[in-house]
Amino acid sequence: MGNVTAARRPAQILLVEDNEDDVYFTRRAFEAAALAVDIHHVDNGEKCMAFLRRQPPYGEAPAADLILLDLNLPVMDGREVLAAIVADDGLRHLPVIVLTTSSEAIDVQKMYRLRCNAYIAKPVDFDCFAEVVSKLLDFWFTVTVLPKNGL
Repeated sequence: MGNVTAARRPAQILLVEDNEDDVYFTRRAFEAAALAVDIHHVDNGEKCMAFLRRQPPYGEAPAADLILLDLNLPVMDGREVLAAIVADDGLRHLPVIVLTTSSEAIDVQKMYRLRCNAYIAKPVDFDCFAEVVSKLLDFWFTVTVLPKNGL
């Protein structure tokens, strides 16, 4: 059992986050999980969509296997990003995990209605955050079967 893709090559994760401290802690948590992943980072929703669509300056970007999406982003927020992903036939297959500080019921409900695959409120404590990331990666890259890139 497990995801064959993760066994053949590092999983490609797109982290969409504008807070540099959160980016740093997310990268540290991924390192602690010790799974084969490549983390790509953009700091707003417009850049996220350009990355996913391989538009300049992301023409050589790898196809993402998983998106970690913050809600409160500049230019184009996470709600708009998820709506755009779901509306795009070439992207709607991508698993999107909302990873944000908000645990407001309205945000949770809206993001699931937009079709997010999971909604995680970031723990404040780094050790708890690292544990959440480890469990998240274990589930998505060893238990589930993800769609192949480009399909």
